[in-house]
Amino acid sequence: MWVIVVCAVLVLAGLVAAVRWGGLRFQPPAPPQDEAGPTELPPSMGQVARRYLWYLDVAAASGVGAGILAAGAGGRLVMRLLAVTAGPAAQGRITEAEEVVGRITVDGTIGFVVFIGLFGGLATGFLYLLVRRWLPEGRAGGLVYGALLLVLAATRLDPLRPGNPDFGLVGPGWLSVAAFTALVVFHGVLLAALAARLSQAVPLLGSGPRAIVAYAPLLLLFPLGSATLLLAVVGVIGVLISQVPAVSAAWRDPRMVTAGRIALVALAVVAFPGFASAVVDILGRP
Repeated sequence: MWVIVVCAVLVLAGLVAAVRWGGLRFQPPAPPQDEAGPTELPPSMGQVARRYLWYLDVAAASGVGAGILAAGAGGRLVMRLLAVTAGPAAQGRITEAEEVVGRITVDGTIGFVVFIGLFGGLATGFLYLLVRRWLPEGRAGGLVYGALLLVLAATRLDPLRPGNPDFGLVGPGWLSVAAFTALVVFHGVLLAALAARLSQAVPLLGSGPRAIVAYAPLLLLFPLGSATLLLAVVGVIGVLISQVPAVSAAWRDPRMVTAGRIALVALAVVAFPGFASAVVDILGRP
């Protein structure tokens, strides 16, 4: 029972953070002085590299934070709720993850929260890093990001994947859809709130102890293997092309924001039919 209490406390902490920091504005590090005017030279490669590491650090920390407090602990609570509402016939049966319906174990809960918090959290954190520039500011940005996660990923990966046989085991279907929808949107809102708060606290990488300790979340990237290598390659490419004045100018062009938002809307529109079909499939199960 105390495992569920701990998960509830973690979710409550996430709710408090989302309410308290959800209205904050994301604040990137101040641009170096050589970006101050259109006639100045592009920032140095060292400056660009430090800013890239800053973005990675904020994305990793906020993603893992939201992964543990929302997707991890919240997901465990939702699964417990669905197990209770499934009725006596489902109790003791084996789920797709080889867990027993109705049985709560400490090892299983810790493993679930850590796995989802680390891998799922980092993935959603880096996705936020990619699309943040095209999202609204404040609470609206978190809601939009949560909605994007729901439409683009929830039914294709988890937690609303229609191929998951557990939806025929626990439920009912409408409760599964409602609970997991709320959870995914909450994850997006919390991640955006944490990112905004961290953006105001994390300094650019420097030689001081505080500036070094603040980058400890980047150590979480080492277990990711090829994904870490990909981030490194992207960083090197970004640093190199930032030295091309035409590229830097194009990236700062306000029209890039409009183009990015149009692309996100188009992507969501294309993905929505698949999302709706998956939801209908789950709702049709007992």
